[in-house]
Amino acid sequence: MTEPWLALEPGADPVERVRVVRRAHERFTDEGTISRPVRSVVADSWRRSARARVSPEGTGAAVELTDGDLGAYRSEHPLARVMPLFRELMGTFAADGEHLLAVCDAEGRLLWVEGHAVTRQRAGRMNFVPGARWAESAMGTNAPGTAVAVGRPVQVFATEHYMRRVQPWTCAAAPVHDPRTGRLIGAVDITGGDGLAHPHSLAFVQAVARAAESQLALLAPPVGAEETVELAALGRDEALLLVAGRKVRLSRRHSEIVVLLSRHPEGLSGDELLYGLYEDESVSQVTLRAEMARLRRVLGAELLRSRPYRLAAPVESDVDAVERRLGAGAVTAAAAAYAGPLLPQSQAPALVRLRRRLADQLRAALIERDDPDLLANWVHAPWGEDDLAVWRALASLRPTAPVRARLDELDAELSSPSDSHGEGAEATCNGRKATYEGRSPTYDGRIATSMQRPRV
Repeated sequence: MTEPWLALEPGADPVERVRVVRRAHERFTDEGTISRPVRSVVADSWRRSARARVSPEGTGAAVELTDGDLGAYRSEHPLARVMPLFRELMGTFAADGEHLLAVCDAEGRLLWVEGHAVTRQRAGRMNFVPGARWAESAMGTNAPGTAVAVGRPVQVFATEHYMRRVQPWTCAAAPVHDPRTGRLIGAVDITGGDGLAHPHSLAFVQAVARAAESQLALLAPPVGAEETVELAALGRDEALLLVAGRKVRLSRRHSEIVVLLSRHPEGLSGDELLYGLYEDESVSQVTLRAEMARLRRVLGAELLRSRPYRLAAPVESDVDAVERRLGAGAVTAAAAAYAGPLLPQSQAPALVRLRRRLADQLRAALIERDDPDLLANWVHAPWGEDDLAVWRALASLRPTAPVRARLDELDAELSSPSDSHGEGAEATCNGRKATYEGRSPTYDGRIATSMQRPRV
């Protein structure tokens, strides 16, 4: 096949293709080998699905976002701004062709599923519904999940789906990126019958995705001094700032300063910044002023003000998004927005406190929610893999052999003579430090400690 992203070559017999790929799928699930007719993009996806332990006999997707969670998450998602465009370009095509228009986020969660009523009812039987997680790691090979996994437009035809329950369907999806940052924000998908295996379907969703990106670029207003600045600091040591139509990657120290200033729109004095930033109490105001001068050259004098130090524009940060969703009880949406610990290698006392507080609030909410999928997502993330409290909560709800085995490992390591100090102690797991019982897990092997200084 000349184009690996297309499901069928021109003139190919779809019935024969279904039969050949079904045999290849059976061979792969039985023996782990893939025969030649399977497209490379599908073969790679089958392998990823197998590594993620997706069952080919699965019955449907897990619904992770419902009611208030779903509404809150959708309203804040950038693709909400182009849903009218999606409906205008694809709505009639989906309804008239007995297809579905679907839009997912970057994690493969379906946010909108619209189109032909009978087709929606059929798709609902496998939970192809808003709020359901259709990532490859959850549902195996499928167009929206695979599109966000590989960052390319892709068709998935019938028996190319990894899960047999999904094999009566054919779909085509294309990823959508933030036009300012290039960051993947989701995908747009058309799902229906075998007729969607036509090359025009892939070209169609790709064109719709590009139109959405163009529309997002037009909708983004010119950023002035009073416009909101966006700050991403979760799961990264160098924060990303979006300001005046440009993307600024900050140094570690500048990341700490901007995060602190974003938390204090009223401003901070030099002494307050020193208390928040430095473990070494001998650091002088001269050092801080030099650092602020460098930051002003990066941000511009119109954004960074002094006396007190403050940001001249409102800041919307990913930390704020998680806190806001937790405050509204939208735990699933908060977990979706949590990309990892705040500036994980920062040792600035105020950042250490904020990082711990945010992680502790979220993990406590997850444990209280008693949702095994949310708990599993946490313990399979780098920051939660040694989190004994969450593993225990997961084991009480989903006592599978792998879960119990991991829990036994952590219990054994915690109680070993060299590391045992009782509940709340630190234990060494696979050469890394981990914390337990009410304390937030560490990240990248670092243990953060706070200094007894005035709170900022």
